[in-house]
Amino acid sequence: MNSLMISRRFLGSLPKPSPLHEHIQNPEPRRRRTPASYLHGTSTVPLRNETLGETLRNTTERLPDKEFCAFLKYPIRKTYQEFYHDVRKMAASLYTLGLEKGDRVGVWGPNYYEWVVLQYATAFAGLIQVNVNPHYLHEELRFVMRKTGMKALFAPKRHKHSNYIHTLIEAMPEMRRGKPGVGHIKSHDIPDLRHIVLFGDDLPVVGAWVYSDILNAGGSAERIKLEEMDYKLRPDAPVNMQFTSGTTGHPKGATLTHFALNNNAYFTGLRLGWDQGDHRICIPNPLYHCFGCAVGVINAVNHGQTVIFPSKSYHVPDIFEAIQNEKCTSMFGTPTMFIDVLKSPLMEKYDTSSLKGGVIGGAPCPTALCEKMVKDMNMTDFAVIYGSTETSPLVTMSELSQDPFERIKSVGTCMPHTELAIVDEFGVPVEQGVKGELWSRGYSTMVGYWADQDKTNLAVTGDRWYKTGDTAVMNEDKTISIVGRTRDMIVKGGENVYPTEIEQFMHKLEYIADAHVVGVPDDRYGENICAWVRLRDNFEGKITSQRIIQDCKAGMAHYKVPKYVLIKKETEFPLTISGKVKKFEIQKISKEILGLGTVKSHFAENLNN
Repeated sequence: MNSLMISRRFLGSLPKPSPLHEHIQNPEPRRRRTPASYLHGTSTVPLRNETLGETLRNTTERLPDKEFCAFLKYPIRKTYQEFYHDVRKMAASLYTLGLEKGDRVGVWGPNYYEWVVLQYATAFAGLIQVNVNPHYLHEELRFVMRKTGMKALFAPKRHKHSNYIHTLIEAMPEMRRGKPGVGHIKSHDIPDLRHIVLFGDDLPVVGAWVYSDILNAGGSAERIKLEEMDYKLRPDAPVNMQFTSGTTGHPKGATLTHFALNNNAYFTGLRLGWDQGDHRICIPNPLYHCFGCAVGVINAVNHGQTVIFPSKSYHVPDIFEAIQNEKCTSMFGTPTMFIDVLKSPLMEKYDTSSLKGGVIGGAPCPTALCEKMVKDMNMTDFAVIYGSTETSPLVTMSELSQDPFERIKSVGTCMPHTELAIVDEFGVPVEQGVKGELWSRGYSTMVGYWADQDKTNLAVTGDRWYKTGDTAVMNEDKTISIVGRTRDMIVKGGENVYPTEIEQFMHKLEYIADAHVVGVPDDRYGENICAWVRLRDNFEGKITSQRIIQDCKAGMAHYKVPKYVLIKKETEFPLTISGKVKKFEIQKISKEILGLGTVKSHFAENLNN
């Protein structure tokens, strides 16, 4: 029997179609009545296929004598040509440490000129810079070094209350056995680390190289190797790793490429109008964060503009001095930074009239704050940005063609060459105007979390959609409003804080039996941290909230330390039927106990708009 006869016999056995009227009586499948919440940021401007080093070289050839940066507390000023010279010199010298393409190099510390030199030197040399949070203490530092397998670490000796030498010795006691000015290290706990290099001054420290000695170490062989790397290095190569707080108690290393960082910064600058005119950008944000090193520095390099760093770490008076003395035209900041500036009595003493615009992001932006930025600081060309480390970083941004008082109502529109979708629990786009989780896809999505495929798979779908974890709404004009979070992350003054990380630390304290952490509203930071703690029976009445806060300060970065600690008995924790703690109830009760009922977080304000 041939295949045709089989097919006919099979078809003949199927039931006949129902009459037309039966179909009409059946319910129609549900269809959308409004457009789906999906956007594609189409653009006639092509993506740039350049490494970070190529872009710096091109800008330097075009504008060699233009001022690139000013670090006002050194003081250090560098033109593009001078900066390029320092970068190439350090890039070649990195090879004297035995570093090879793809090796990880940690840069740990606040806003130093050396930080920016290393950002581009590692890029030229084909290495991966690991941005290490300057607030990390020895346990956090040890984890990052082990996780990344970093071969070298650069850091200042000390800054304000941070003694980096002391923290390094806590993480690697083997340093004590070293010789002054010799940074070879062999650590049992951190086996991949080979070199420690300290900057800030030229005085030798045991177990560490002096930065200036390394800077001048490169010879002809290293320069030849660097020139060879210029031809070998691809824009798709990873160049930077930034750690985000982890819901499982450990931070995750988002790995980003030349291509992603460079293009995201380039298109950010286009929206800001930095491709035209001269702009002097005041950056009080930390360099270890994407806001400072990508939206700020890489953006400026793409468009040949000048970056001004008021101080090594955030300090309001230095911001005012920088704006007035340097005639800054733009200012970067988180909502907390702008709140501090606008509330400062220095507003009446300093001339800020040179400001025309700026960038605000890193946390939800209160509408009232943005209005004051326009009215009180004349920042009519400011932009609200939204993104995450995992997306290099921006996925939405204001368009300056929109009226500034309309601009502040959202986080802007889709970035060029990026897709956005607001989806339901099945990953299907919801109707426009309906809340859902914001997903993004495009060239800027991270390669993945370093050495953690499981967490990468949770964050990025098989078809490369990144799940932001934020709840959003797509408005009629295609702008995006962030209205909450699907995860329990706390955004404190621009820092992402995960309760699980704090809870796991607190469980290590011998007197704590249980701990649960939530975010509560805060006038300055938007959100702050509140911990409910149950003490072990033999410590009840002996441990105070202040003691717990002090112990947290000794073991965690300061931005993770709870502002409030409420000591509770086991019966006071609200539970579900299955015995799980109801954090929503804890949050509600905490607001009542702490008298925060009238204080609105940035998220609460957005929900009411």
